[in-house]
Amino acid sequence: MSTNSAGKYNVPDVKTGPLITGAALVGAGAVLVLAGVVVGGSHLFAATRRWIQEMEVPPSELAKIKWEQAKSAAAAGTTAWQNSVPASASSGS
Repeated sequence: MSTNSAGKYNVPDVKTGPLITGAALVGAGAVLVLAGVVVGGSHLFAATRRWIQEMEVPPSELAKIKWEQAKSAAAAGTTAWQNSVPASASSGS
């Protein structure tokens, strides 16, 4: 590192007051952001719970129904594929 004629290191003159004030403002902003996330998140969670409670069929039951439908469709497709008549090479018209 180079030194100037007075024997001090060549560093910028930084005052601690503005740095401490800036850090405090950043901390206060972070607290406000966290509070906003908590308030918004809790409202969104409560609204989602109300929406699910108002449904005629709960999502878990709907998922079970759709899963059973998918299994039945897959079984029907497998059976149809295994029992299919092979297509003839000539159309015989």
